[in-house]
Amino acid sequence: MITIDGSYGEGGGQILRTSLALSLVTGKPFSISNIRAGRKKPGLMRQHLTAVNAAAEIGQAAIEGNIIGSQAFTFEPEMIKPGNFHFAIGSAGSCTLVFQTILPALLIAGEPSEIILEGGTHNPFAPPFDFLEKAFLPVINRMGPKVAAVLEKPGFYPAGGGRFRVSIGPAGLNGIDLLERGNIINQTARASVANLPVNIANRELKVIREKLEWGRERLKAVEVENSQGPGNILTVEIESDNITELFTGFGEKGISAEKVAKQTVKSVQEYLAFNVPVGRYLADQLLVPMALAGGGKFRTLSPTKHTQTNVEIIKRFLDVEIAMNAYDQNQWEIEIWNG
Repeated sequence: MITIDGSYGEGGGQILRTSLALSLVTGKPFSISNIRAGRKKPGLMRQHLTAVNAAAEIGQAAIEGNIIGSQAFTFEPEMIKPGNFHFAIGSAGSCTLVFQTILPALLIAGEPSEIILEGGTHNPFAPPFDFLEKAFLPVINRMGPKVAAVLEKPGFYPAGGGRFRVSIGPAGLNGIDLLERGNIINQTARASVANLPVNIANRELKVIREKLEWGRERLKAVEVENSQGPGNILTVEIESDNITELFTGFGEKGISAEKVAKQTVKSVQEYLAFNVPVGRYLADQLLVPMALAGGGKFRTLSPTKHTQTNVEIIKRFLDVEIAMNAYDQNQWEIEIWNG
């Protein structure tokens, strides 16, 4: 049994999710302790418990310690069971992170699957649904499987109440190289508000227009009508020849619309300043599928501690080598190959 220390590296939920995902794929059981030791509230929160239980259902796993607040559990999978699944977090916890946990196994399962996930779809502490749809899943589809996601109802933090549906057509994963961004085809910004004044969205877009010098035709304010609670998200989409990247900012109580937009602009400007196709968050998301494909490489910005931690957990389950090399101050190449 593989033993995982949840306090390793950045000490967050990614250690848990990657361990679950790769345990399902490889059939290797594991035990984990010190779960989310690096967080203010350690242990399993509701979204993490949902991910654990979802993985257990899909992998028909034996599990001990799967309760709220638990800082340790063991997980022994049997066999991946594709099919139709419905997982509800019961809070604004991130649906996308639950999805991240179970997707790798279902990508290589023998039959298609359909998943409904309920909870938070737009959470400042996780990739929003828009990121899955625009940036992550298009790359997965280029690797062989066919995955389509549809947002049925947005769920903003802290109210939650969101819902999306995913259909997965499994296939063998092929390695992929993402070394050049290519020409930029389109650049757009979208500011969405739910149960809040639309002026918030307009103020965010004003900052985008001024800081990035974009015309009004690239900007769109949206009033979301079917949200359970208030929320605000700013998304900036950069579509290039070889990839689409998405950058987001979330409105928060006590934080001005202008500050939200300026923080988002900073991320966009950094990405545009260096000729790399893959942003920091997408880099982290691509590690597991590329490792399962047995190879691939991409260029990105300097790796986060989150990414570095993920690399080490992947190597505990898979016989792969992962090299992260800087070829300029803010330009890195990450390469994965079978060990």
